[in-house]
Amino acid sequence: MKKLFVLLFPIILANTLFAQQDAMFTQYMFNGLVLNPAYAGSREVLSATALYRNQWVGIDGAPKTVTFSMHAPVRNEKVGLGIIFCNDRLGITNTNNVGLNYAYRITFKNKARLSLGLQASVLQYRADFASIAHSFSPSVFDPAFSLVINRWLPNFGTGIYYYTNKFYAGASVPNILLNRLNGEGTVFQVGDKASQYRHLFLTTGYVFDINKSLKLKPSILVKFVQGAPIEFDFNANLWLFDMFAVGLSYRTRDSIDALFEFQVTPQLGIGYAYDYTLTPLGKYTSGSHEIMLRYEFGFSKTRIITPRYF
Repeated sequence: MKKLFVLLFPIILANTLFAQQDAMFTQYMFNGLVLNPAYAGSREVLSATALYRNQWVGIDGAPKTVTFSMHAPVRNEKVGLGIIFCNDRLGITNTNNVGLNYAYRITFKNKARLSLGLQASVLQYRADFASIAHSFSPSVFDPAFSLVINRWLPNFGTGIYYYTNKFYAGASVPNILLNRLNGEGTVFQVGDKASQYRHLFLTTGYVFDINKSLKLKPSILVKFVQGAPIEFDFNANLWLFDMFAVGLSYRTRDSIDALFEFQVTPQLGIGYAYDYTLTPLGKYTSGSHEIMLRYEFGFSKTRIITPRYF
């Protein structure tokens, strides 16, 4: 029964919940470029981040996501450039997304910055429906499940990001075009719902100084997408000595999450998040895990970088 559920899960998504497409991250505050192209260059050095998410552990075919991003300021820090790669696997579907990011940055007298971003991307979408029939009975051929979809889909997105050393707020739509995913003239048609949907992300956060060694950083992520309820991520992290962070998050109708980050050196940071599932899927899974690595180049003895918390 578990295997039957897993195999049919992607088809259920295609017909009823296809709008919920973009991969989600608990450590979104440390992976800003994946959500918003205007984030490019905001860490003021060449910054590289890798993140792996294993969602709903114990369920075969559950989402597994890998992202890598790199970005830096250029041209007297008025421009930020970045690149992202994301691989997302869910059951019989596998997507690879590559995006190039450009941000024009305006600096104000108080050293705050307003960044306007653009992203050009290409998505490879692959869905192997033939594997469903093969899993049940390798000797039986069913033309309804003989389809293997493999499409390359260009897209573009935009975003805005305002930040200081202690505050940030942003809004973005990473994919604007509504590309069809299932193609034309195929045997298995999932209808007009099988297309990309626009996702709107709103983010904000602030760092409060409790004392010299302790800081509190609350943040919020709001996700809007056609065909799905509005989702909120409420998060609060405590920073100790600018080296350790522990936090809790609540994702509406989905999970309660624990977060940890350790700034090993001024250049190297390591993060971990665990999601405790609150939905009915909780009886089948032990939760979700996320690991993040960030390395930043460009530090020197003559250049002191202000600690960044987002």
